[in-house]
Amino acid sequence: MIETCSFGAIVIDGKRYSSDLIIYPDGHKEDRWRRKSGHVLSGDDIGRLIKSEPEVIIAGTGVSGMMKPEKSLEDLLCKKGIAFISEPNQKAMEIYNELSSTKKVGACFHLTC
Repeated sequence: MIETCSFGAIVIDGKRYSSDLIIYPDGHKEDRWRRKSGHVLSGDDIGRLIKSEPEVIIAGTGVSGMMKPEKSLEDLLCKKGIAFISEPNQKAMEIYNELSSTKKVGACFHLTC
């Protein structure tokens, strides 16, 4: 459960993270996550998350939604049968909390802009 998300921080199950991170469907978290192209999200950036075979991937695109997914990422996930939701962090957090109790959900969060 994601408790709070603000500029530069996210609290999950009582633990505070201050760097971008990936949440795997099994609950494992990978912090200090980096993208190859800053504010662009590609399949290569979340390759291990994709391999974990989630039903849904939620991308928290930052407090102001500045991180943008490549069109090719959406196509790739569609071909693999993985639903993809890309929203600014507050909305992404709400969707994650709602879906994670009923689906195999993975997520990635850009914690700043």
